[in-house]
Amino acid sequence: MARPDNREANQLRPVSIDRGANPYAEGSCLIRAGGTLVHCTASVETGVPPFRKGSGLGWVTAEYAMLPRATSERNNRERKGPGGRTQEIQRLIGRSLRASMATFAFGEYTIKIDCDVFVADGGTRCASITGASVALHEACAWLAGQTGQPSPFGRLVAAVSVGKVAGEQLLDLAYVEDRDAEVDANVVMLDPDAFVEVQGTGEQGTFDRAELDGLLDLANGGIQELFALQRVALAG
Repeated sequence: MARPDNREANQLRPVSIDRGANPYAEGSCLIRAGGTLVHCTASVETGVPPFRKGSGLGWVTAEYAMLPRATSERNNRERKGPGGRTQEIQRLIGRSLRASMATFAFGEYTIKIDCDVFVADGGTRCASITGASVALHEACAWLAGQTGQPSPFGRLVAAVSVGKVAGEQLLDLAYVEDRDAEVDANVVMLDPDAFVEVQGTGEQGTFDRAELDGLLDLANGGIQELFALQRVALAG
């Protein structure tokens, strides 16, 4: 099938990761994946949640927000707290980033990740995870410089969407593809080949084991490219 942007089935949208996008945060980047644009920051704060107090261990948590007019119609700010979808996404981001840590033995500090979606064209949670990993890497390096200890960062983590649209398996779904998908999934992996989370749903159909394997292979190929782009951003 012809995709709206004429990509091949196994081709990512154009991705750019601009490290250091925020001069005030300990770690930051601006990530663009096709039409999706997300600003990611990592802030180091003294103190930890109550369940960590007195342990000497740190914590990593995440917040996610879609700004008004990130989509074709204006959405209201969540002034009374995050809604159900937002909570689910920020928990996913937090789990993914905590999985990427080598250790939490960096003192009682909390690294807070903020992912703010400026423009949404599908894959916002995946772009948030991929960009936040770069911001977290930077914040951990900053923290290491402050404490004199090695960086607690472990491995890069990245995510991508896959799905079945009109019977064909596609990588990195844009909004119109995600909207019409019979099956879609978000796949999160640690560099180089460990799965953190697979969220797969038969939206308008079902899928068998062979199709699931095909989707995971498709996602793995895309995520390997994202790992390479993250390394380039960090090296630059």
